[in-house]
Amino acid sequence: MSGSMPFYQKHHRHYDRDYRSRETESAISQYQQSSGRYSARSSSSSTTQGIRAATFTSLDDARLSPLSKRGKPTYLAMDKENQIIGYVVPIFRGSKEFASGLSDTEDIRAKETAGYLARRDLFTSGVEMERVEQKSRRTVMRESAERISLTKRIHENEEYHKRLNEDSLMHPPEFVIKPRSHTVWEKQCVRLHCTISGWPEPRVVWYKNNVSIDPMSDPGKYKIESSYSVHSLEINRCDFDDTAQYRVSAMNSKGELSAFASVVVKRFKGEVEESLPAPRPHPCLEYGVTFETHIVEKFGVSFGREGETMSLGCSVIIYPSLQRFQPEIEWYRDDKLLVPSKWVQTHWSGDRATLTLTHLNKEDEGLYTLRVITKSGYETHSAYVFVQDADAEVAGAPGAPLDVCCQEANKDYVIVTWKQPAVDGGNSILGYFVDRCEVGTTHWSQCNDAPVKFARFPVTGLVEGRSYVFRVRAVNKSGMSHPSRVSEPAVAMDPADRGRKGASAPWTGQIIVTEEEPVEGVVPGKPRDLMVTEATKTYVVLSWKPPSEKGHEGVMYYIEKCVSGTDSWQRVNTEIPVKSPRFALFDLAEGKSYCFRVRCCNSAGVGEPSEATEATVVGDKLDIPSAPGRVIPTRNTDTSVVVAWEASREAKELVGYYIENSVAGSNVWGPCNNKPVKATRFICHGLTTGEKYVFRVRAVNAAGISEFSQESEAIEVKAAIASPAPPYGITVLESVRDSMVLGWKQPTFIGGADIIGYFVDYREVVDGVPGKWHEANIKAVSERAYRVSELKENRLYQFQVRAANMAGVGIPSLPSNTFKCEEWTIAVPGPPYDLQVLEVRKDSLVLLWKAPVYQGRDPVNGYYVDIKEAEADFETWKGVNEKATSKKYMKIKDLKDGVSYVFRVRAQNKAGVGKASEPTEPVLAETKPGNKELVVVVDDDGVISLNFECENLSAESKFVWSKNYEEITDCTRLTMETKGNKSKAIFNAPSEDDLGIYSCVVTHTDGASASYNLTEEGLKELLKISHDHKFPIIPLKSELAVELLEKGRVRFWLQAEKISANGKVEYVFNDNMIHQGEKYKMNFDKNTGIIEMFMESLEKQDEGTFTFQLQDGKATNQSSLVLIGDVFKQLQKESEFQRKEWHRKQGPHFVEYLSYEVTSECIVRLKCKVGNIKKETVALWYKDGREIKANEKLDFSEGVLTLEIAQISKKDAGVYQVIVKDDRGTDKSTLNLTDQGFKDLMNQVFSVIANSSTPLKIQSTEQGIRLYTFVNYYNDELHVTWHHKDSAIAFTDRITSGVVGEQLWLQISEPTEKDKGKYAIEFFDGKGGLRRTVELSGQAYDDAFAEFQRLKAAAVAERNRARVAGGLPDVVTIQEGKALNLTCNISGDPVPEVTWLKNEREMVSDDHYILKFESGKFASFTITTVNTSDSGKYSILVKNKYGTESGDFTVSVFIPDEEHGKKK
Repeated sequence: MSGSMPFYQKHHRHYDRDYRSRETESAISQYQQSSGRYSARSSSSSTTQGIRAATFTSLDDARLSPLSKRGKPTYLAMDKENQIIGYVVPIFRGSKEFASGLSDTEDIRAKETAGYLARRDLFTSGVEMERVEQKSRRTVMRESAERISLTKRIHENEEYHKRLNEDSLMHPPEFVIKPRSHTVWEKQCVRLHCTISGWPEPRVVWYKNNVSIDPMSDPGKYKIESSYSVHSLEINRCDFDDTAQYRVSAMNSKGELSAFASVVVKRFKGEVEESLPAPRPHPCLEYGVTFETHIVEKFGVSFGREGETMSLGCSVIIYPSLQRFQPEIEWYRDDKLLVPSKWVQTHWSGDRATLTLTHLNKEDEGLYTLRVITKSGYETHSAYVFVQDADAEVAGAPGAPLDVCCQEANKDYVIVTWKQPAVDGGNSILGYFVDRCEVGTTHWSQCNDAPVKFARFPVTGLVEGRSYVFRVRAVNKSGMSHPSRVSEPAVAMDPADRGRKGASAPWTGQIIVTEEEPVEGVVPGKPRDLMVTEATKTYVVLSWKPPSEKGHEGVMYYIEKCVSGTDSWQRVNTEIPVKSPRFALFDLAEGKSYCFRVRCCNSAGVGEPSEATEATVVGDKLDIPSAPGRVIPTRNTDTSVVVAWEASREAKELVGYYIENSVAGSNVWGPCNNKPVKATRFICHGLTTGEKYVFRVRAVNAAGISEFSQESEAIEVKAAIASPAPPYGITVLESVRDSMVLGWKQPTFIGGADIIGYFVDYREVVDGVPGKWHEANIKAVSERAYRVSELKENRLYQFQVRAANMAGVGIPSLPSNTFKCEEWTIAVPGPPYDLQVLEVRKDSLVLLWKAPVYQGRDPVNGYYVDIKEAEADFETWKGVNEKATSKKYMKIKDLKDGVSYVFRVRAQNKAGVGKASEPTEPVLAETKPGNKELVVVVDDDGVISLNFECENLSAESKFVWSKNYEEITDCTRLTMETKGNKSKAIFNAPSEDDLGIYSCVVTHTDGASASYNLTEEGLKELLKISHDHKFPIIPLKSELAVELLEKGRVRFWLQAEKISANGKVEYVFNDNMIHQGEKYKMNFDKNTGIIEMFMESLEKQDEGTFTFQLQDGKATNQSSLVLIGDVFKQLQKESEFQRKEWHRKQGPHFVEYLSYEVTSECIVRLKCKVGNIKKETVALWYKDGREIKANEKLDFSEGVLTLEIAQISKKDAGVYQVIVKDDRGTDKSTLNLTDQGFKDLMNQVFSVIANSSTPLKIQSTEQGIRLYTFVNYYNDELHVTWHHKDSAIAFTDRITSGVVGEQLWLQISEPTEKDKGKYAIEFFDGKGGLRRTVELSGQAYDDAFAEFQRLKAAAVAERNRARVAGGLPDVVTIQEGKALNLTCNISGDPVPEVTWLKNEREMVSDDHYILKFESGKFASFTITTVNTSDSGKYSILVKNKYGTESGDFTVSVFIPDEEHGKKK
């Protein structure tokens, strides 16, 4: 190779030769380590050890020797004399991972090791016989004996291993015995069983009609068993519900497989047990149930990107809905059935079918079809899925190849094919790299060193018995693409062996030997049918058939070549014979001619060569296709175009076509499809509505991609014109003896063009059997109503209607209901018809209708509109208008946003209200995006116009203007102009004749419409604006005004909204121009538009009219201000005052004049605020001309003067004055608090007092009931009034009022029932006053009266109870022998009983103790001669019915001598 290395090898380390060598060394090293462990475990046979040692030596040599040209690692097996005897296939292919992919447990690993050793020894012993070396007879006999012994041992070892682990190789499930179908009688048991092989052991699930069976859901019904690969499902006591299709699914890590069986349960005729459930009303399928299938909520055309996840789904409605009968759901891609895999997942929930593409690749692009199958048939829905390339890792890199497949897999090679990507990144694709990975590992190795341009490549050097997956990457000068999706696993083995062994792949790390036992001494014959199957610039593929005479021994082949015209044959594979009857030759000189032949060889020798092939020139036999022919795009939908083209004339083995599009004029091309299509017609989706596109096509085969076709003509993306859908809702509007008037609704789809008319057919129905259809009209009718004549009275008829547009006549509608042709004689009118809905917004819409054809006995005089929500019941219809409207349109308001409604209309005449019309289709109240309203515009020339704009126009759209919802055909008053998506209606001569509702409807849109109500007031305003535009004036923000400034200066000013630098102003006073001077100062700010004139003062001669005249180009304006009479005098006076005020404020002055406020404590505070003061400023207070002394609480701080008057009274009335003065001047402020001023002050005081009052409360006293309230302060001048039952109370001796401190009370003595009611106290404050109320009735009165009675009784008792008034001392000390006389007053009513006690014992009057009670008032106690025994405690106890009271005293008697001694 040259010294320079291609960039795709420089940029990617894992494709470098050195790195590949390191990978090889790592693989050999791991292989040696693992083989060493195997050698240590099996050391019983010296012969075996010798062979293994030779093998290991050869591997060491292979590790040190250089690789072949194509970098294909070769592992050679050699004997003791270093003779090549065959191949050794290593178990480990990756750098870190085991190739087996099985369990890592020691037990499984031991089984794999035993299998490997047995097969390797057998292979080694077999190939050892191929030695062609001469030996002695003794050596041959000895080796033959050893070989026979070794073969026997290996055979025994294999048999043991088979019994130990019959299926040690991983392979997908396989049904050895499939379940079979059964037909059983009712109440019998049935058993389905099968035998399944597979490794790892498959997981088995049973299904009934695609629903998994759960034995626990119906205990005793089902029994599922699995034992030794035999699986069974037992159904106990079968009944009709068990008739179904049963499926058993087996799945492991290598794949999934299913088998089916049917169970039919029959019943003896007439035998139905009473215990069994009664037959269901719906018979089972085979008894005539017809299922109706509807696919709703369908998936549409979808767009995805590689690597994303996409879900497609449809809701399925099946009627009748029978739980035990589920439909069969099938998904197809490009008409190929999809099965669940790691790329595709399906789900059926019972009412929704979902397909999930877990990881999008371009292979997933195509037409997806959902098929729902029932016994009654099937329904389908299809839509296309587009998959875009993922973003390239390197800018400008191509897209990934797709559809990588493996073909013609054999023992040591496979042909990998793929499809070229549609996106080349802007640079031509240089070629492709093929990578391979052994199943069970994650190590990818590159198969080709240089990129190949052909989309097909033979991969050689595979290990027989192993499975591989492949991927492909594209490369251009910018970089490498993402890898393609990996291929399905391919097994490297002979197709004959695969057919003989069955599908038990993929293989991992083991060789299956399929050769028969060799027989020595037979040289194989010639290979047959040698041919060149494929020839490219880089390789040639040969294929042949094995010889008919091969000696019952596996053969290998040598391939020879020679240049045509010579007889010099050269062996291509001198070192390694090939096993497969196919071979790929590389390194041939391009353009040279070669012949090839093949020889067979085995242990007996090399056979004769085959017949040579014909001369083959090295080069691509398959040419790149020619460019496709003419490309013709046609309209399809508003986002898609149908592209058709002429097929490539020279296109062998065509793969398909790629289509590209570009916006016309942009020259920026993008792919329409990323997966080749074989048809010559394709629908390109995802285009922009209204945009123009051009298209081009390329053809693809394995040799490459053709040149582009010629560009198509530009086509605008818009919906194709088709014939309209059928009308619907056929009703009878009028019926007479021989004719009927029909009405119908417009088709939901009009085909992209205006409907030009309708055709009506009718047929007679006799005894329920319809006859032939007859045309009612030959010429199309434009109205949606038509009279069918020449009918027969009292006959039954059906009708159908077809709509027509420029594309043709559509299919007819469904036949109408059967109507009877008879004379209508009802008095009320027939139904209105042709209801239309316009101007739909989120809260309103406009409903139009046409008058009924049948008027009734009297003309129609009004209409009623009904409304209901679309999903509501029929009973919820309600009227929109209470009073009938004479118009045939109505704007319906107050709708709910997002709610669907339906409407109907009823006509009335004098006889009453007629039948309602057919309801409209449901209308969703919403304001659609892009909706515009009609706008009234008055341009600079004063022209008035109505303007409407529509964003969603189609090519066929038209603006239709109406007045009062009748299309305008007379253009004398209005002129219509339309440009693009805007239309205007211009008033030619606006007047009152133009009043009305103007509307504009845009056809072929989603209801784009709007209206404007031109009223008389609106017209006047528009005419005024129009006049202003015709005769422009300079707009003013403000008219001429006057204001006073400081010092009494006068400012005249106005402001214009906008004026240019060329604007001029003239100042006029009393029709005379005035100019700048001493008296007048003018200012004109053109930036702000403010115009000013200043005067220092107003004199008498300044009375008059001031005018500012403005001019700016042809626009003019003026504004005047009249200053005469009282207005002028007032302004002059105010100016003079302002001037004086200015002078006043040069010294100390009052900022706030003297005023007063009343605090919450009822203190009157006089205050004022003084400004421009200084330290020397003096403030003096005066009342009635006398200065108020300092003790009157003067305060002068921060310019605020206050004087507080507490407990104000009449004496405080007077005129208060404050004077402030200093050397700069004097100012004074006066406050008159006399007469009305004092009354106002007192009223404010009273208001404060009133607001401070507490709620009225009730208090009981011994005299009666008292109502009272408290105030913060009471003033004698306060006037209050008490009310009872809203009447002022007249005070008497029994009802009195008064004030105690701050308490105001009302006393009701000896209350009675008449005193019940509402009481109030009213405070007078000179305004509205304030009332406090309380309710003295009910429980409040009862409680108060009870308390009064209790207090009254307590007072009486307290007054009349027995009392000891006084006269008794506490202690009496008396000399023995003396006389003691004590007297006290006694009171009480009735007269109390008197009892005297001595030491708590009652006393009795005698000569010693004389006890008297005289006149009921006086009680006396006398001891005639006192002695020491009289000492003690004495008590008098008085008692009557109101109470008892006692008086106590103590008598102490002493002896004179003792007393005297004590003193000494």
